[in-house]
Amino acid sequence: TAPAVRRTLLARLGATLGRHPVAWVAGWLLLAVTAFAVAVGGVTGESLFSRLTQGEPTVAGQSQQARDILSSLQPTGESLLLQVDGAPLGDPAAVRAAAAVTARVASIPGVAAVRSPLLAPGGLTGPAAAPLLAGGTVAEGRFATVVELRAGLDKKAQQQATAAAEQVLDEAVRALPGATASYGSTERIISAVTNTIEKDLVRGEGIALPLTFVVMIFVFGGLVAAGLPIVGAVVAIGGALLSLFGFSHLLRLDATVVNIVTLLGLGLSIDYGLLTVSRFREELAVPRGHRALRREDVVAATERTLATAGRTVLFSGLTVAIALSGLLVFEAEIMKAIGLAGVSVVLVAMVVALTLVPALAVLGARQLARKGPGRQADEGVFSLLARAVPRRPVAVLGVVAAALLSLGVPALSMRLTDSGTQLLPVTAPQRVFFDRLAADYPALSTPDVTVVAASADTAAVTGWARGLQTLPGVSSVAVRPLGTAYQAVTVNVTGRPTSEDAQQVVTRVREAGAPFQTWVTGQAASQLDFLASMNRGAPYAVGLVVLGTVVLLFLLTGSLVIPAKALLLNVLSLGAALGIVAWIFGDGNLQGLLAFSSVGAVESMVPFLVLAFGFGLSMDYEVFLLSRIAEFHSSGVESDRAVSLGLQRTGRIVTSAALLIVIVFAGFVAGDILIIKEMGVALVAAIVVDATLVRMLLVPATMTLLGRWNWWAPGPLRRLHDRFGIAE
Repeated sequence: TAPAVRRTLLARLGATLGRHPVAWVAGWLLLAVTAFAVAVGGVTGESLFSRLTQGEPTVAGQSQQARDILSSLQPTGESLLLQVDGAPLGDPAAVRAAAAVTARVASIPGVAAVRSPLLAPGGLTGPAAAPLLAGGTVAEGRFATVVELRAGLDKKAQQQATAAAEQVLDEAVRALPGATASYGSTERIISAVTNTIEKDLVRGEGIALPLTFVVMIFVFGGLVAAGLPIVGAVVAIGGALLSLFGFSHLLRLDATVVNIVTLLGLGLSIDYGLLTVSRFREELAVPRGHRALRREDVVAATERTLATAGRTVLFSGLTVAIALSGLLVFEAEIMKAIGLAGVSVVLVAMVVALTLVPALAVLGARQLARKGPGRQADEGVFSLLARAVPRRPVAVLGVVAAALLSLGVPALSMRLTDSGTQLLPVTAPQRVFFDRLAADYPALSTPDVTVVAASADTAAVTGWARGLQTLPGVSSVAVRPLGTAYQAVTVNVTGRPTSEDAQQVVTRVREAGAPFQTWVTGQAASQLDFLASMNRGAPYAVGLVVLGTVVLLFLLTGSLVIPAKALLLNVLSLGAALGIVAWIFGDGNLQGLLAFSSVGAVESMVPFLVLAFGFGLSMDYEVFLLSRIAEFHSSGVESDRAVSLGLQRTGRIVTSAALLIVIVFAGFVAGDILIIKEMGVALVAAIVVDATLVRMLLVPATMTLLGRWNWWAPGPLRRLHDRFGIAE
């Protein structure tokens, strides 16, 4: 007979699931249908994807203060940009006809102004037309038109004004024989990013779900067992999308959040489902002496599964949630949004694995028992590995640690950026549009750096601005009045607006000193403020995650050494992952293989997200292994043998889970959005490193070297664990 388990809350939940599986499955399926209908189907009149936004991460700081001043003094609305190619600008009649139609745009409700070389005083050859002509002349037959909408329009009014303006401008272009038109706007960029992310999500799931199903058929040896984690994952995705839809009403939700947290939920759901189903099959193997599987056998197996694997899932889910909750400490709203959404998705995946997956397993118990592998042997490939490593633990530790440190070296020189439209593939229409706009009509581009000066004395500000012209990296400086009490100093740089050179220019301008108060803004300035804010919050985020992890692992193992060792090993594996990302995306390696165009840097949010998500996933596998080792150790097995048995019993699970989650995050790598691709590569690298070098080599080596000290804790804490520790 099977060993008895304590009647813990999880064990009682398992008994309930074993007796009433149909009710639990029906309830979850109803919730899943509702979740997909609300979040994706738009039964409420809008869907999650219609509520997403896109933009650079911002925080309170000097750059935002400058933007607020600019907005209050010169409020501007959205702009619609038009580029015309192949226009017969040498044909006076065609130009007059097109100009007459273009002039009608100004009378459209919601339009504040129209700028076009067709309407410029002095005609196409006048100085006012030059900035709107490619090359500054009519020779190339290309020009741009800018339609500025009134400030304060709501979204519906903006869309109506934009649609009306496009209709009139299309008529104007038709008056120019042979001319073609292309449009761009902030709204179109957001739509392009959102649509690309939605396609990436469908593609990612389209890659992940079939491949994981095939892999799990080989892992489990049967369709039923392989299908249970997949069903749980699909339901968890529905819950994840519904939670994101709810958060979109409370927070500004960036489009990239959806892919990041949804695929995380998919990966964790499969991991947890794999662990739960594997343990359920193992527990079903206990009553094999019976001629037929009895209902009480199934209930007992479910009870034991929840008491053991359920506890592991609970600890793992809480550990990942703690890792992601560190993002809530940061000031940037986008980090808080990712943190909240990530925590909710992890909890959904955890609850699904603790309720729906076991209930489904109960319904398929006879098939699982008939095709089940029985209890795993205590000897095998992983136990041999666990015994081989301790023969030379110092050598293994030294070689693997050196390899991980070498992989992490490029992270020390990692350059960070916020790419804007360069997040899109190089062939995306909106990226092509704005790349051409910047090259052909530089006067229409937003200044690289803008200094808001609190002074009404234009001469004084102009004299100070001349000094900025001498700063390294500055290409041009101009001054214009801003209301009656401010001046705006526009500074253009020699490199890209988000380059390291641009950041250095911002730093030099801020340090230049002025006889009046100044605020510096622009893409590079906002990026510096964002990174400064993240650096301020990092110690608190790290402290929260470390404290929460130590407490949870102490409650699981009764040791203080094991949590400390786990934290150190995670630092090594995550450092290696960031180094790989810096080498690929920062240095521009493997661009053809991974289908991306390097911007010479890594997106500024990626390192922080990789540390949070990667740490959570690493601790996921740590909990899988440690919970089984602690299970054996607490039953009286000596330390080395407990490690060998724990590695043997979990090695296949950890390896399979790692392979499956790598497949899931391959959807990130296959995506078109640059930041998503970077996240995918980083997390795949972190998982591969952690599940192989760390979990299979470093953990046995360090536990061998530490011996009985693995389980050390001060006397008072040991007594505390004996009383409050969470055991089976």
